[in-house]
Amino acid sequence: MRLYLVQHAEFMRKEEDPSKPLSTKGWQAIRKVSRYAEKHLRIQVAQILRSGKLRAKQTAEVLAEHLHPAKGVVVVDNLDPLADPTPWTTRLAEATEPIMLVGHLPHLSKLAAHLLTGDKRREIVAFRNGGIVCLEKEANGSWAIQWAITPEIIPQE
Repeated sequence: MRLYLVQHAEFMRKEEDPSKPLSTKGWQAIRKVSRYAEKHLRIQVAQILRSGKLRAKQTAEVLAEHLHPAKGVVVVDNLDPLADPTPWTTRLAEATEPIMLVGHLPHLSKLAAHLLTGDKRREIVAFRNGGIVCLEKEANGSWAIQWAITPEIIPQE
């Protein structure tokens, strides 16, 4: 089972807009990543799960336009920046379909560390705004990093 972890794209600072929507740079980056993921990575996800924050919503919607998740985009609990990753490790242990989580730091970093090492305090993955990290659950239930992309490493089209 594949799990795709996505840190929302770059957003406007609170001083610019209190709702913190994506910045112009953020919109450009997530569109670039989404097009690349559709065309070259052929990501197939059953569902995109996201936090309730506007920047996660906007990021998830762009990804959904390109990845066409069969079960759509759904807002879920426990993806906020300071949420405990433990409920997700339990939920993902039972998951069988590939899913994408669109969330925030430090939560995604703690979740990845917990899945990969059992220790949520270790920083194993350096997430970037608008990037995708692909983890795969092995037959024995352990997790491994398959690949990661960031907007910066994708060539211009």
